[in-house]
Amino acid sequence: MKPTSDMRKPYGGSSRALIIALDVGTTFSGVSYALLEPGEVPKIHGVTRFPGQEHVAGNSKIPSVMYYNKHGRVMAAGAEADNTSIISQAEDEEWIKTELFKLRLRPKSMKLKMNGMRLSPLPRHKTSVDVFGDFLAYLFRCTKSFIIDTHANGQTLWHHVETSIEFVLSHPNGWEGAQQTKMRRAAVYGGLISDTDEGRARIRFVTEGEASLHACVQSGLAADNPSRHGFLVADAGGGTLDISSYAVRGTNPLVIEEVAPPDCIFAGSVFVSRRAREFLEEKLKGSKYGTPDSIDHITKRFDETTKRLFRDKKDLQFVPFGSPLDKDLPAGIRGGQLKLDGTEVAEFFEPSVQAAITSIKAQVDASQGMIKSVWLVGGFAASPWLFNQLQERLAPLKITVSRPDSQTSKAVADGALGFYCDHHVSARMSKFMYGVEYLREYDPNDSEHQSRKDRLCELPSGPRLLPDAFDCILARCVKVKESTVFSRKYCTELTNLSTLSVFEVEIWCYRGGDTIPQWILRHAEDYSTLCVVRADLSLLSGSAEPKQGKNGKTYWTIVFSVEIHFGLTEFKARIKWNDNVSDFGVFFSLRVLNRL
Repeated sequence: MKPTSDMRKPYGGSSRALIIALDVGTTFSGVSYALLEPGEVPKIHGVTRFPGQEHVAGNSKIPSVMYYNKHGRVMAAGAEADNTSIISQAEDEEWIKTELFKLRLRPKSMKLKMNGMRLSPLPRHKTSVDVFGDFLAYLFRCTKSFIIDTHANGQTLWHHVETSIEFVLSHPNGWEGAQQTKMRRAAVYGGLISDTDEGRARIRFVTEGEASLHACVQSGLAADNPSRHGFLVADAGGGTLDISSYAVRGTNPLVIEEVAPPDCIFAGSVFVSRRAREFLEEKLKGSKYGTPDSIDHITKRFDETTKRLFRDKKDLQFVPFGSPLDKDLPAGIRGGQLKLDGTEVAEFFEPSVQAAITSIKAQVDASQGMIKSVWLVGGFAASPWLFNQLQERLAPLKITVSRPDSQTSKAVADGALGFYCDHHVSARMSKFMYGVEYLREYDPNDSEHQSRKDRLCELPSGPRLLPDAFDCILARCVKVKESTVFSRKYCTELTNLSTLSVFEVEIWCYRGGDTIPQWILRHAEDYSTLCVVRADLSLLSGSAEPKQGKNGKTYWTIVFSVEIHFGLTEFKARIKWNDNVSDFGVFFSLRVLNRL
């Protein structure tokens, strides 16, 4: 099998187009883009020159860091924010350093074990969406400058495509519709798109796991994978470890399907650094090097050197942080270096390594043993210790672990464009259970029904019903093709047709396992609102036939269907209706909901 770039089809559009993939990572970010020319095979380029990095040839990643002044204006970002003179100016002028801001967008269901870690404060009058949008704006400006400076007639080229640019935004596997909505709002705030239906349609989303899969395919790794075996892509980044499992179902064209629900855990490299910092605070307590500023500096040097190079816990490890005159023998400091035992450094990594192993084993079980190989990508994948530990601990399961030859750190941005151009994944596995609330007929002989008796409601036609019943539309761990539409038919009875103009259906997500719950427990952690589908059904008011209720009150029966597309990288749902009303027995409770 050839790498994807050799199999990619020519662009079929009638005019030149530009696609930009923005990978905003927890600690580092990158951008890739493709200029689509009619009749030509798309080629992926990386933005390899950013402000503050002009001296580093071909560097495709910048720190996800910004400095704000007290008025909420961005003063420096990316590689510039790491500049010594900027850091000094920031201290003198009391700028606010903002980092790890991506973690603020996480779903409430994804618990972040802080272990003493504190997220940096947001600038005044700025939300997490605003900050994300500011960083998107910075990446977009850098991309514009790079394209204009790099390509022949760059200014003319940019002018031709700038109003129709499409963007692909990548996000962790564990993020859902609410986070995608925030990212789209951030793109509007950052000036990438207009706040219109047309503008919002220019944003596409892909999970970091699926983007990484496409990057691996582009490097030719799929060519070595037998079609009957599954493989797992582990994207080890700064904040999250995104685990996705696939199998090749066809080779001409290449067709790939998910074989287990994807996983996302907070086990990235930043947590290794945070554990190191906690250790250093204790180790250097009482030393002149135990001040917060010194600890920050030594931790930063650990990040840049020891963490990246660590490979054997039997060897002593050294963190170079000062001059040859820096010395504190009781604290293990000599000649500007802090001495650490290899086993101590291994302990910084251990929770992340163990979390990765646990998640991978769960994926192997969910795929019924199909998975035989792991592809490790992402910035954290460059760690020799992480790589060797995964190889060693998965060997008893006869699972091989490998890394692509190309830069693993730019896998997500490149792969996001591969997703746009090639779209190899044809089916995905449902991560959770999805459904809607409906009204269940009251059974006086059922003890559960009796316990909910105080919430009984009666429809105009007579039935006594209980709210909060859960109707499952899609169960967990079901393979869903992109073209599959899940549909359920419902009806509701209205005594006032004016409410049709604000008709809303709440789609619920249940995370508590494979057994379908009978009821929605609104305040339980396992239940959350995935989205609200809104429709103006006032057109039905003309064809709806009035009926006389049990108490003589007039009512109308409205029949509709809820259709949901679960097989896409972005969840889509709609309400369908028919003005030919027929009788059937699933009743839907109509309530006006707040916006997400």
